[in-house]
Amino acid sequence: MAKRSTLRPMTWVHNYDPLGNIFLSALVAAVPVIVLLGLLGFFHARAYVAALCGLASAMALAITVFGMPAKLAVAAAGYGVAFGLLPIGWIVLNAIFIFDITVHTARFEIVKQQIAALSTDRRIQALLIAFCFGAFIEGAAGFGTPVAISAALLVALGFKPLHAAGLSLLGNTAPVAYGGLGAPLIALSRVTGLDLHTLSAMVGRQLPFFSLIVPFWLVIVLAGWRRTLEVWPACLVAGGSFAVGQFLMSNYHGPWLVDIVAAIVSILALVTLLRFWQPRTSWQFPDEQPVVVSHPSRRESLVAWMPWVLLCVFVFLWGLPVVKKGLDRIGTRPIPVPYLDERVVRVPPVVPVPKAEEALFQLTALSATGTALLFAGIVGGLCLGVSPVNLVRIYGGTLRRVRTSLLTIAAMLALGMTSRYGGMDTTMGLALAHSGVLFPFFSPLLGWLGVALTGSDTSSNVLFGNLQTVAAGRIGVSPILTAAANSSGGVMGKMIDAQSIVVASVATSTTESDGGPQSRLDAVSPADVLRYVFLHSLGLAILVGLLVLLQAYVFPGMVP
Repeated sequence: MAKRSTLRPMTWVHNYDPLGNIFLSALVAAVPVIVLLGLLGFFHARAYVAALCGLASAMALAITVFGMPAKLAVAAAGYGVAFGLLPIGWIVLNAIFIFDITVHTARFEIVKQQIAALSTDRRIQALLIAFCFGAFIEGAAGFGTPVAISAALLVALGFKPLHAAGLSLLGNTAPVAYGGLGAPLIALSRVTGLDLHTLSAMVGRQLPFFSLIVPFWLVIVLAGWRRTLEVWPACLVAGGSFAVGQFLMSNYHGPWLVDIVAAIVSILALVTLLRFWQPRTSWQFPDEQPVVVSHPSRRESLVAWMPWVLLCVFVFLWGLPVVKKGLDRIGTRPIPVPYLDERVVRVPPVVPVPKAEEALFQLTALSATGTALLFAGIVGGLCLGVSPVNLVRIYGGTLRRVRTSLLTIAAMLALGMTSRYGGMDTTMGLALAHSGVLFPFFSPLLGWLGVALTGSDTSSNVLFGNLQTVAAGRIGVSPILTAAANSSGGVMGKMIDAQSIVVASVATSTTESDGGPQSRLDAVSPADVLRYVFLHSLGLAILVGLLVLLQAYVFPGMVP
């Protein structure tokens, strides 16, 4: 463990209402987010420019309005930069590396043929990759990994970059609360003191409704209402089987394996259905040439799938607690962030008693998910016959192509950390908590806001978990309900957080040409992706709010 000074450092106490009116203070606190989203969505600024402008406004307001010492603001931004590069950027870099290897070796053509053999219909392919496979990766890893991999796979299958990015984000919603082997709920239990199994069961009585809805929603976004009705059996089987698995595992086992088991059940159920049923007409994109399905040999198929099989194996192994703890002992070192660790004090009503915030950067050299992806890429590349020298060349090309995106992710996380340690995101949360008896409706929207700001359901639960329980006690509803709602509503914010948007944009920025990856002429910007998914994210969050409102006052028996 990192040693800390025995002397108590000078601290700064959060001021959640510097203007004397919580709603006015919240409006000022929202300015950095408005700057970021406005530049992306309306002025079509480059993502890194928008992120840097949002960061500059967050630091200026934290210092001048909220009274945060300049040293603390700079330290918080630096912490965000470091966290943005490791683990987030490290995951993105190595996920794209695996994709580049498969493109470089031209083996992905065989993978495409295998998927086409199941169904040439683009709607079915979107369900398999964006929803089912993405949920499996979310359960094992989280942190943007499923979005990066699903989006890259869809582009390689021939989806337009905007469709691939948007559908991957939309599909990666309902699984997020149980992502990373239940990490968000484990963190929520620790910060609130509520029973982990009870929280898991409550979320498992909210999200299965949306697990059933999301496949239909996804296909509607892709192909429209009429075309969705043509594949309703596939949507029902994919979503229904996932929802059943999600409910049973969350209520009778715990949060750890919910996504993995539910995703496997969903994949098997959908593949089994396709053996006996296919859409009457295979839906393709306009002007798309019909897919000619070939049947590669078993050996060719095994070799072509090797990198993706290894990816699943390595990511799953890295997520196992026994493996993660062993790797942590070897290569993980918590580093107190200078001028920030235990210098910022959170106060009631956000926490029961004043508490100094930790700021420990986890230097996870071996246990990071990105390292698992790197090993999977290296082993997979060698299995495909790529020489070590060529692997280094491919990796260098990947790094050059994503360097600007890594800068963007770092700036986005710097903005988020500045808002968090400056207390600005909590100010916005407190404004929502003033909604009285309607708080159960706004409770999921608070989680949605937290994920949109921090990029993580885990971080949102840590940030707003105690606030949810305090507000529940004031209006006389179950704290289990509102705390769980923070996580359930938060998953809908995952598709609009800056980190996920940039990851999806990066993952769709390459294509195959002359045996190697290159930038796509039709690649989409983060602004395009944001416009594509924003209303869907807000609409689903509102539906979660309505469900929680019903569970609070109409169906209280649903609360364990």
